Amino acid sequence: MENIMIRPARLEDASEILKIYEPYIKKTTITFEYEVPSLEEFRGRMTGIIGAYPYLVCEADGKILAYAYAHRFHERAAYQWDAELSVYVEEEHTGLGMGKALYHALMELLKLQNVKNAYALVTSPNERSEALHLGMGFRLEGLNRETGYKMGKWLDVSCFVKNIGTHECDPEGILPFAGIEKARVERILEDSMKLMKGNIK
Repeated sequence: MENIMIRPARLEDASEILKIYEPYIKKTTITFEYEVPSLEEFRGRMTGIIGAYPYLVCEADGKILAYAYAHRFHERAAYQWDAELSVYVEEEHTGLGMGKALYHALMELLKLQNVKNAYALVTSPNERSEALHLGMGFRLEGLNRETGYKMGKWLDVSCFVKNIGTHECDPEGILPFAGIEKARVERILEDSMKLMKGNIK
């Protein structure tokens, strides 16, 4: 693979991104969705995130191989300094460090937005995802037992959290992702790519 890059997602990427997400819905319990959303619905979801939080893709030779995004963890005002992270990698390209690179980029960008806590909800057991989170400094916050039902079984969900900012009194408000200086975003994306380049052949 050549010409590998991490960049902010665009709405016109929705079709490619949805193709990555689709097998996770149909064949796994990693996501709790039952039905593949329409392209219109999926594009609407992206619209609700892009500009407010980072939504990133990793591509090689112009083909998107992985994506990751952050969004509000909960809607109430006091939760505004929390964000939930999600990452999905094309089935044939897992284990190459793309997820780690995208996660690193997300958290560095969220720091610039004044986010304090990064959360991840992981269907348990999932050794690869659990190892990724623990290896990147997350801690296991709790386990919701038998909280979802999919593919004929009740599923547990682990909650991982990483503190990415200081918890001072009277914290500054959240800066929209669109308000971050473009040059700073590009530096973070370039630095994050170094986490996977040794794995890409």
